[in-house]
Amino acid sequence: MATSTQAKPKNNSTNAKKIRYAVVGLGWFAQAAALPSFTHAENSELVALVSDDEVKRQELGQQYGIAKTYSYDDYEACLNSDEVDAVYIALPNHLHREYTERAAKAGVHVLCEKPMAVTPEDCEAMIRVCRDSNVKLMIAYRLHLEEANLRAIEVIKSGKIGEPRIFNSVFTQQVKDEDNIRLRKEVGGGVLDDIGIYCINASRYLFQDDPIEVFATSANNGEARFKEVDEMVSAILRFPQDRLATFTVSFGAAKASSYRVIGTQGDLQVEPAYTWQGEISHRITVEGETEEQSFAGHDQLAAEFIYFSDCILQNKDPEPSGQEGLIDVQIIQVLYESIKTGQPVRLADLDRSKRPSVQQMINRPSLEAEPELIHANEPGKS
Repeated sequence: MATSTQAKPKNNSTNAKKIRYAVVGLGWFAQAAALPSFTHAENSELVALVSDDEVKRQELGQQYGIAKTYSYDDYEACLNSDEVDAVYIALPNHLHREYTERAAKAGVHVLCEKPMAVTPEDCEAMIRVCRDSNVKLMIAYRLHLEEANLRAIEVIKSGKIGEPRIFNSVFTQQVKDEDNIRLRKEVGGGVLDDIGIYCINASRYLFQDDPIEVFATSANNGEARFKEVDEMVSAILRFPQDRLATFTVSFGAAKASSYRVIGTQGDLQVEPAYTWQGEISHRITVEGETEEQSFAGHDQLAAEFIYFSDCILQNKDPEPSGQEGLIDVQIIQVLYESIKTGQPVRLADLDRSKRPSVQQMINRPSLEAEPELIHANEPGKS
């Protein structure tokens, strides 16, 4: 498969200016956040769409001026078209491994949504095939590039609130549509996988460490929409130096998104902590004195595309790597084990030394208007 850009690992040209992307999967988030973000990603270009929904392919193709659209059956044709350097995979979780492996074997770089996959074994296979195929693999942890969360890391590392001892978070929303993939176990849905991963990952980058033991419990009010997955989960993660992280996540409660880190001298509150758009605020209290700071909303998906494209063009390893994705899936797996057994579960040593830092912050203007969605609803709408 010949190409004239550096983006494909089989070619050593340094003339590439933009990395050409195919977006694979055209659900709500891909349409609301990813597709319009290419206008703010100067080193990235949207060139192809992949979906089994013909109406989506046709109408979104027209909306974004994309001539090349493919069904899932034609995925190989897309990969081998010599017109795609990278894929952004926004499919249901259980398909992440297959579509990553197929892209990697075709020499196409992979930006995959989180959670990386359903099982640690799937994650390890994805890492292996990308390494063996000499392609870049990045997991779409957009908050690793977002100013408010990166500044929160800096606050804690500075010692301003003393030694961080406690992390506590709440992330809740209503998922009303019983057919929503987030409520379907067989496709990798579930409250831990979909939104719990944000709390897990935040505790890890704020503590700059990985948990050694977990305990979790779940609750379910018996509504039909929760017949396959838990309505809510609460968890405790024990970190080295006996630091504790706790969180509660739910698909059956009002929208909320915040975390608080409490140190020996003060605390930091961030809200809404995990949003993909809009303003985020810090509230820092030290010895009774409180200061507040607001961070303007930015195009977080554009930042992801810019960062990953730069990694490809400059031959750099992405920080939110496959290893980062694997660790979160390993933690989710033992949390499910704890729910099942009702007992704390120890974790094996987790191999991660590279953490997000303020040096990788990328700010681009917020999207100006909400795009028209085709055959897609927000999770809270039925």
